[in-house]
Amino acid sequence: MICGRRQKTRPEQDSGARRPGRALRKMGLTEDEDIKAMLKGSLLWKIKSRRWQKQRLYRLQEDGLTIWFESRFKRPRSKQIFSIAHLEAVREGYQSEGLRKYGRAFPERQCLTLVFRGRRKNLDLVAPSEEEAQRWVRGLSKLMAKVEAMSQQEKLDHWIHAILRRADRDQDNTMSFAEVKDVLRMINIGMNDIYAYQLFKECDKSSNDRLEEQEVEEFCTRLMQRPELEEIFHRYSGQDRVLCAQELAHFLRDQGEEASLARARRIVRTYELSERAKQHDLMMLDGFMMYLLSPHGDILSQEHAQVCQDMTQPLCHYFVSTSHNTYLTHNQIGGASSSEAYVRALAEGCRCVELDCWEGPNGEPVIYHGHTLTSKILFRDVIESIRDFAFKSPRLLQEVRPLQAKDAAQPSRELSDLVLYCQAVRFCSLEQALCGQQPCLMYSFSERKARKLIRESGNGLVRYNARQLSRIYPLGLKMNSANYNPQEMWNAGCQLVALNFQTPGWEMDLNRGRFLANGRCGYVLKPSFLRSRQSTFHPEHGHGPGHRATLLQVKVITAQQLPKLSGKKSSIVDPLVRVEIHGVPGDCSKQQTDYKLNNGFNPRWEETLSFQLRVPELALVRFVVEDYDTTSCNDFVGQFTLPFTSLREGYRHIHLLSKDGASLAPATLFVHVRAKQL
Repeated sequence: MICGRRQKTRPEQDSGARRPGRALRKMGLTEDEDIKAMLKGSLLWKIKSRRWQKQRLYRLQEDGLTIWFESRFKRPRSKQIFSIAHLEAVREGYQSEGLRKYGRAFPERQCLTLVFRGRRKNLDLVAPSEEEAQRWVRGLSKLMAKVEAMSQQEKLDHWIHAILRRADRDQDNTMSFAEVKDVLRMINIGMNDIYAYQLFKECDKSSNDRLEEQEVEEFCTRLMQRPELEEIFHRYSGQDRVLCAQELAHFLRDQGEEASLARARRIVRTYELSERAKQHDLMMLDGFMMYLLSPHGDILSQEHAQVCQDMTQPLCHYFVSTSHNTYLTHNQIGGASSSEAYVRALAEGCRCVELDCWEGPNGEPVIYHGHTLTSKILFRDVIESIRDFAFKSPRLLQEVRPLQAKDAAQPSRELSDLVLYCQAVRFCSLEQALCGQQPCLMYSFSERKARKLIRESGNGLVRYNARQLSRIYPLGLKMNSANYNPQEMWNAGCQLVALNFQTPGWEMDLNRGRFLANGRCGYVLKPSFLRSRQSTFHPEHGHGPGHRATLLQVKVITAQQLPKLSGKKSSIVDPLVRVEIHGVPGDCSKQQTDYKLNNGFNPRWEETLSFQLRVPELALVRFVVEDYDTTSCNDFVGQFTLPFTSLREGYRHIHLLSKDGASLAPATLFVHVRAKQL
């Protein structure tokens, strides 16, 4: 934290181990030997190719959440940081494509790979010794576990204090008014200078035009106030401004949740910060805010965050998360192929990947986009990546035979023998497909062919998909590997709706939202009207028995800590919120709030958006935040998408994601949701 009374030091001037900061003390890691070593820093080799292998100084910062690194041989030295929160995994040894290719000259036990969330490339490193490599692996794993276990309030606390450290230009652990204005710009507040100076002077109890330790704390506390949550709390707590168990149960009932006194007491014991209040089953405002920012206050049903559906039905009764051209990292004409692309897709819950196999040198098969300039990767490397990263539970394929790869004009017998569950066949007509074909036969359709079938024989395609698998893939003419709208295909019951996972956009947002339910296992049970062979449902107009029209009302209340736009660091966002419904054509609609000028920190709208859904079982709800622009298209800020059936009513927080699906914590939306059948 910034508020200590240490001597001024700059990170690049430090030598030796440094005193653990406030964050590490809260994590309980101040005496950890691995953390102490990381605070001191290590010279690690960064491996990018056979020729590009350079030494860097890597060091954990006192905030416990960032790693700082520099080149020791460049003049001037380049200095960068990355956040522990952006790490997805730490791998040991040759467990990355980069180290398998370029790191073999180093002992395996000195090698480690840092895997980042989103589309950022892996960081392949080599330590000077096995012991030092293990210290970094263990230390990073401990820090990642601590970050994962943090409450939203703790993440927010770390975030604001990291910004304070950056704004403290002279590193004297106090804040001038100029530095305070820097903080306001960093956290997306376009505050009037007069009001900002008034707030500064109110917190400057020592009257020396500098905010010191307790004064900085007060300034932060004032900034972090949530008046909308205070209003809700006071509405239920009454005159004494304290929630008793009965009053909390009343709030839970209005939220549409279990409202027993026993559950209310459990919530108090879990989230209330005051031990004295806990003993009397009472909840104060801070505890109430902690509760609403917890998973219990999330818009996603916590039941649906686990595997909760019947997993014993035929495979054709499930939507299956499916990737197209899985090996590509960029476009399909000249982009790079990588086995890491399989690892990333599998980490997202993908359960159907594509391997385009071709004859390679020395009789060893390779994978790439045939007849293009995309790079080639070994079939062996891809299979090993799938083996290592696809399954945490028992393997889907129970027998794998060694390959010996042959005439390039036809698949090898050994490769064909791996196909155990379904066989791709040429499509003739739906009439033929519906006349008793074996369930193991599967058709593949281009997006154009699938749309034509939906338009001309929508109900027939629904009935076909109730008994057999169909795979939909993007048109091959899209040089930039653009995606199509997967919702159209899910409406018809198509199971394997293949998308380019390497191409971010609203289409991939829908895919992540569809497979957010059922514990993100990659399999989602289709609605009953898409599983019946006698179904009368038509995907174009949504006609069919059993649907109950539903009114969805979303009150957009506030947003919190929206991120700065990467290309506009000096500007402050003017945010608006758009709510989109993606479902059958009659349900697709979107509405948005007004924009709020110069406030990405705590904008408040209090606007209600209403939608009528005819087939709610298929609908996805997408929340989008954009930066309003009068002269050009709005800029994307963040989004979150989930199935309507996984949406919880009441006051809820929405944790926003970036374009590539990575967390934007602590950025949230705060909404009130109501749904009723008509």
